[in-house]
Amino acid sequence: MTLFDYYVTHVFPTGWQSIKGAFRIWCDLMTSNYKDYTLLHEDDPFTECKEWFWVSLGEDNVYPKTFLEHLQQMCDRIDRGEEKLIPLDEDFFDKLEEFVKDVELD
Repeated sequence: MTLFDYYVTHVFPTGWQSIKGAFRIWCDLMTSNYKDYTLLHEDDPFTECKEWFWVSLGEDNVYPKTFLEHLQQMCDRIDRGEEKLIPLDEDFFDKLEEFVKDVELD
């Protein structure tokens, strides 16, 4: 992946998507359209929308170029059969439940 490809296919689209999301939430705040921001009945819709807006300003979903290249290399190794994949079937989940059955949550 060239630096040009990285910016054109990842950095710029992701940045614009983040800006678009923050602007959409800001528009909902300005038009009092915040009824869909609550999950629980006791939540205040305005407060939830305002908090989502402030969180969206700090979002950065842009991954480093080295991380994306590592993912691409891993996918190539999987395609070539160089990586052993562990299937997530019913037997796997049964073993997982058996493994954690004695664990108590605090």
